[in-house]
Amino acid sequence: MRKGNEYEFHIEKTQFPGTGIAELDGLKVFIKNSVPGQKVRARVTKKRKEYAEAKVLEVIENVNYAVELKCPHFNACGGCTTQFLPYENQLELKSQQVLDLFHNAGIENFEFLGIERSPEEFEYRNKMEFSFGDLEKGGELTLGMHMKGRSFSIVNVDQCQIVDDDFRNILDTVVNYFGKKELSYYRIMKREGYLRNLVIRKGSNTGEILINIVTTSQMEFNYEEITEILKNLTYKGELKGILHTFNDSLSDVVQADSVEILYGRDYIIEELLGLKFKIAPESFFQTNSKGAEKLYGIVKDFLGDASSKVVFDLYCGTGTIGQIVAPKAKKVLGIELIEEAVKSASENAELNGLSNCEFIAGDVAEVIKTVKDKPDVIILDPPRPGVHPVALDYVIKFNAPDIVYVSCNPKTLVTDLEVLQQAGYKLEKVKLMDMFPHTPHIETVVKLSK
Repeated sequence: MRKGNEYEFHIEKTQFPGTGIAELDGLKVFIKNSVPGQKVRARVTKKRKEYAEAKVLEVIENVNYAVELKCPHFNACGGCTTQFLPYENQLELKSQQVLDLFHNAGIENFEFLGIERSPEEFEYRNKMEFSFGDLEKGGELTLGMHMKGRSFSIVNVDQCQIVDDDFRNILDTVVNYFGKKELSYYRIMKREGYLRNLVIRKGSNTGEILINIVTTSQMEFNYEEITEILKNLTYKGELKGILHTFNDSLSDVVQADSVEILYGRDYIIEELLGLKFKIAPESFFQTNSKGAEKLYGIVKDFLGDASSKVVFDLYCGTGTIGQIVAPKAKKVLGIELIEEAVKSASENAELNGLSNCEFIAGDVAEVIKTVKDKPDVIILDPPRPGVHPVALDYVIKFNAPDIVYVSCNPKTLVTDLEVLQQAGYKLEKVKLMDMFPHTPHIETVVKLSK
């Protein structure tokens, strides 16, 4: 086997996140976006003594239980990866991958409560970030997702099936409008161009819609016409605001150097489990609202009776988890790095009439050193890299009787669990929540007790 060469592989196993495992010449070969039972043609991209990595070029034989694709963009778009599998099989694969991570780390003797399915298999997302670009160099303007295997190509996804008609209608309208204006899109390598992103948020439970057009400041453009066009579209939901965000960041991220409100207001309201949440453009909020209700229901079940307990909600974002448990807690203290999110969390607590919540802005690893309260329960909901080692050390020093850890990355969860177990915590139960059908991603909720 040589790097750069193409071979046929039979996928025998799978591991998180959605990586197939084959064997050739006595070596394990890891192949992303493949599943057991497939025969694929793939190019070797990395060769080491112990293993190799390869990239799928073609599925020669698919699994015999594959289903008809609902989305016409599947083979081009890099978003969904397992839409050809029946949903039950997707759930089985995710469960197996997480349990294998636990087993391989020697984490055993816990109660596994299975996996909860997303209430909606399709049209479940409440937020999408679309990119402007082109499919072929010098081609017409496109707006959508990065093409599978060609990260600089953008494929129009006007029939995307993980969002609803309002998203598709807005995307189609925007790309057709700007295509006729012949404006340049931002090229990250050259650091020049104007159009960058279209970000749409829609409250799944309220129907409120926020449209955000993101550009650089490299030219001026009059937005009156496109604002009127978007205002006059027919929506299933209700348009609440149109924004123009300036982003001159050199990296490929959506950030706001400044924001201009073109119409309405700069936020939407979403409802979860009877509580209201104000979501601003930069706020983190779970992208599957109905799935989030089930996820937070699991957290509440794991917490049990918290009526006399002080609850710490670390990496709290806009304070959703903390506020959902607040009605049954003595006090909730939330800590979050992003100041705007903390501002939203405080506003949301006031909106919901919750007087026992306090939210602090700052790095969890630093703020946690100055906190005077002593927690009875700590809720951890960190970003993908897991809990910062300094913060985890302070979590341990708090000596809280119980910890509920919500993880979007079971790999870093397992690493943190090993540290917590060494510190005297016992893993009691684990439950999975599928928030992202047709993708390799999964939320894992665990409860630990001292």
